[in-house]
Amino acid sequence: MPVQTTESSQGSRGRGVGLGLALASALAFGGSGVAAKPLIEAGLDPLHVVWLRVAGAAVVMLPVAVRHRALLRRRPALLAGFGLLAVAGVQACYFAALSRIPVGVALLIEYLAPALVLGWVRFVQRRPVTRAAALGVVLAAGGLACVVEVWSGLSFDALGLLLALGAACCQVGYFVLADHGGDAGDEAPDPLGVIAYGLLFGALVLTLVARPWSMRWAVLTGSADMNGTAVPALALLGWIVLIATVVAYVTGVLSVRRLSPQVAGVVACLEAVIATVLAWVLLGEHLSAPQVAGGAVVLVGAFIAQSSTPAKGSAEPVAAGLGERELSPRGTTA
Repeated sequence: MPVQTTESSQGSRGRGVGLGLALASALAFGGSGVAAKPLIEAGLDPLHVVWLRVAGAAVVMLPVAVRHRALLRRRPALLAGFGLLAVAGVQACYFAALSRIPVGVALLIEYLAPALVLGWVRFVQRRPVTRAAALGVVLAAGGLACVVEVWSGLSFDALGLLLALGAACCQVGYFVLADHGGDAGDEAPDPLGVIAYGLLFGALVLTLVARPWSMRWAVLTGSADMNGTAVPALALLGWIVLIATVVAYVTGVLSVRRLSPQVAGVVACLEAVIATVLAWVLLGEHLSAPQVAGGAVVLVGAFIAQSSTPAKGSAEPVAAGLGERELSPRGTTA
């Protein structure tokens, strides 16, 4: 009996640590847009901000990549797909969207990814999904209509909305890739190794696309305006690279190893809330009451869609199974 009590207390401590790590990851990820937007408004191209973020994080994670170099031989397609879609694609679309629409709106649209994955499963793969999953998709779509205020003819820049939707689609592409990332008997790759090589592949792709040699490097030596407050540009960049990328990914991975994918997914949904609140306080980006309510509905729908159990006789939905494969701590990399 004392042994069982000790094991129970250790399990409780492990879950407590996991929840703390998940919250830290959500906070770190949620602050990326708030730190990036002032740099973009100071004169940096969104693609250049993405390149700085990914390349800087890739350098920091290089020792991890060296340690897991066997992944290059075992899962080259997975690593390339993660770098192209979950790193370069999501980040480029998300940061480009930030230059045109509020941070909270961009992230809420990105959270349509789990619902879009269920659409892929149902209509492309023609696999049945549960009624709960279908309800999640409907809720997410209805909440998004409130966020963008469709009754007023879309209150935000149309291109910005499309870019945010592009970030969600890039996440869908990675979910689908992860579902076919290897044979059923293969050992699951270490998620830290996947992240490290994903950052390296993403940095390579973004170097070709963003052409950093044409960047306005002088912007980094000055300051950026954060709702009337001058903040050193290098401090914002340091936050984006070290906190919003490296720390966010590592704490996210460690939290998944201590929590179930469903619990980690619930906590990850706080990222959108944190990003919206930070943008409200630090950038002065105020959302109306219908938009706030719609955002809450989007998050509820996304959670239901990604945590619903598979329909009887069907294969497990991609979004719900991703966390159990331990390829990524969460569905998003914003």
